[in-house]
Amino acid sequence: MSKARDLSAKVLSTVLGPIPVPRGRAMALSERLASLTTLVASLEYLRRKEDREPGGLNDWRIARDALVVDSPLKRRIMDAIGDEKVTNALFGAQAVAGAALLMPGRGRWRGGASLYMGLSNIALYPRRHFGTDGSDQVAILVQTAMGAARLSRTPQVQDALLWYVALQSNLSYAISGWVKLLGQDWREGTALPGIMRTRTYGHEGMWRWSSRHPQSARWLAHGVLTLECLFPLVYLPGGLLVRPMLASAAAFHAANGYFMGLGRFITSFVSMHPAVAYTTTPRWRPEAAHRDDTVVQAAALTLAGAAALSLLRAADRRQWVRDGWPGSQSVATRHGNKISYHRMEGSAKGVKPVVVMCCGLAASPEMFGWLLQTMRDEGSCDVVTYSRAGTGPSSYAGDQPFTLQESVDDLLDLVAEVASDDQPLILVGHSLGGEIARRAAVELGDRVSAVVYLDSAHPEELQRSEKQSKTAARLDGSLGMIATSLRSGMGVLMPRPEWVGHLPAAVRNRAFAQHADSRIWRAGRREWQATEADFRAFTGPLPPLACHALVISAEKTVTQDPAQKEMHEDLAHAHRGDGRVVRSATIDRAGHESLLVNPRFGEQTTRQILDFLRDIGAVGPADDQTTPPARHGPPSTRKE
Repeated sequence: MSKARDLSAKVLSTVLGPIPVPRGRAMALSERLASLTTLVASLEYLRRKEDREPGGLNDWRIARDALVVDSPLKRRIMDAIGDEKVTNALFGAQAVAGAALLMPGRGRWRGGASLYMGLSNIALYPRRHFGTDGSDQVAILVQTAMGAARLSRTPQVQDALLWYVALQSNLSYAISGWVKLLGQDWREGTALPGIMRTRTYGHEGMWRWSSRHPQSARWLAHGVLTLECLFPLVYLPGGLLVRPMLASAAAFHAANGYFMGLGRFITSFVSMHPAVAYTTTPRWRPEAAHRDDTVVQAAALTLAGAAALSLLRAADRRQWVRDGWPGSQSVATRHGNKISYHRMEGSAKGVKPVVVMCCGLAASPEMFGWLLQTMRDEGSCDVVTYSRAGTGPSSYAGDQPFTLQESVDDLLDLVAEVASDDQPLILVGHSLGGEIARRAAVELGDRVSAVVYLDSAHPEELQRSEKQSKTAARLDGSLGMIATSLRSGMGVLMPRPEWVGHLPAAVRNRAFAQHADSRIWRAGRREWQATEADFRAFTGPLPPLACHALVISAEKTVTQDPAQKEMHEDLAHAHRGDGRVVRSATIDRAGHESLLVNPRFGEQTTRQILDFLRDIGAVGPADDQTTPPARHGPPSTRKE
């Protein structure tokens, strides 16, 4: 009996407990694992020369155009780094530094090599925008921290940097787990087969196994959730769970590397584990007897202060969103909704056309920032933007089951409020807003002078486009997860999306405030559920419209999904008739969102709209009618 107890105690002591690692050993392990990550990434980049050739995945002549850089000096630096010879030299030096760091040694030169790898990774990030992933970001974090620790001669600084890496590791697991928990497929344990059947990260053998053994796949998914959500329990007294947690995490990354092809994730995320092992080692052990934990107390105070400030900021941002722009007005609609709108008066004299802009799904009027700026400078139109029910300052009554027609009716009631009978009316819609504008135009009849479709949705897109149909199946869950996470207070952690920084400076803060507001995502989900049901039941064809039309497509939309090009042609065809101007144009290199938010694409789009309005006689001629190039579609039927 005594032997059995001794055996049990020995097994438990092997499975449970801390992993005592001294400071120097933790730094050495972390820097070597991180250097191996970058070494592999550098060699992969140098080997795949075809990616950098004309038309390749990382052709700099194309990639640079997708970057919005305000500073000419920054642009010159990026172009210098983007030069093929400079890029190869930097990656070659990374490979040399990575190989050197794998060798034995404790010299301070190792700190310089780690810092070089981390900082050069940051500099090279735009150059290889496609092909990087979370492993590279973790490597940057570890390399800069361990490089600074190596260069420091102060143990307190080294301990602070090791704590920094350890806490980042805890955050990465915990946040990932709690975000997964918001998804219904993870809660139900059905996420694994869905991931394994994808083309990008899937594995046929694992998909077949998970399909044949759903209960085991469910346990495995719940095991991942448990590991990630509860990872901070490694800091329980005595480090009781350090060994099983770190072993499980390492096995998890190894499985990701094998089944999902994310090989660099193994070394990058495991490179944070030595810091976790060091900081969880009990102070009574000799390996951690002189560890300085002051940074933990400072971090706790900082976190509490940051949380308080974030809550205040979130409250202020929420109020800012609901107040709307200065001078905003509202109209009560037939469904009891209150629609907030803003009118930008044109400076031209006489009767001016009214342009009403309708944004896309879960989007705010600030997305039209560049269009509004150019049209304001032109001054030939009154431009009206509005927030759909339940977003921004607009309120949603919710008395009856929601249908897409309710969004159409709200637009009709807004038009009746903002446009007099003698003013030409132009409806402009982006994405789903284009379909809402089209349906409103059908009901308004000859009251509408023209409809402008900006990479518009089509009511048959879920039936004619396999890509759209597959995306639709996941969209509802994604919208619900974002709305739930924002309602739970996680909005303070939401990073500012890149596209917000591309908008005019005057609208960026409000655009981000709208994006981080849970109401816009709840409204988007409500509208999408109604839209999906409507689109899947649509039988077509599109009814004819007796007004002019301009159909603008984003090149990436129609090249990545040819069915979209056909549907955009359908939109134009519905307007064709004697005496009508019907024009199609494609904005080169533009994507679905960048068509509006990118300053260059946004100006091209606006110029196309203004030239179109001149052609139909809605506005007078301008002194300067130069229009940036765009590819035109089928010949227009022009009114002579």
